[in-house]
Amino acid sequence: MTKRDALWRSAGAVLCIAAGGVALTAESAPLIVLLFLVVLFGLTLVINGKRVAIAVQAERRGHPHTADIIHARRIRRFRRNIDEAR
Repeated sequence: MTKRDALWRSAGAVLCIAAGGVALTAESAPLIVLLFLVVLFGLTLVINGKRVAIAVQAERRGHPHTADIIHARRIRRFRRNIDEAR
């Protein structure tokens, strides 16, 4: 795991803990729902790390197939690494 990936994952953990703690003490139902969404985003960061940021950047650039291109490139790179290991 790279330092950058660890940073994204720890940011997700901080989001989960902070939003969960506030949600436990909140009285307002709409605030709890909003904080639940923040907790889900934090869990996504904890699980996927920097890949979330890469996917968001790809979607923001506006090209509809950017995410598909990144995914295909990652699969080709993974297959190449397997073939080199043989």
